[in-house]
Amino acid sequence: MVMIGDGVMAMINPERDAKAWKKGPKPWRNFMHHLSRKPTLTRVIGAAQIAGGIYWALKQDEMD
Repeated sequence: MVMIGDGVMAMINPERDAKAWKKGPKPWRNFMHHLSRKPTLTRVIGAAQIAGGIYWALKQDEMD
């Protein structure tokens, strides 16, 4: 659910979503700062997060 939610936020407001990640290792923060200046790339990654989250959720149902 977190992947899907973050993906939706990245698609709706990519700059804000990337800037929200202020914690973590320095390479991660640098990467997120870079993404805050690339909204189209951030949206593409957000779409991939949504697809990955849905796929993962569907696979969990198959395992039960």
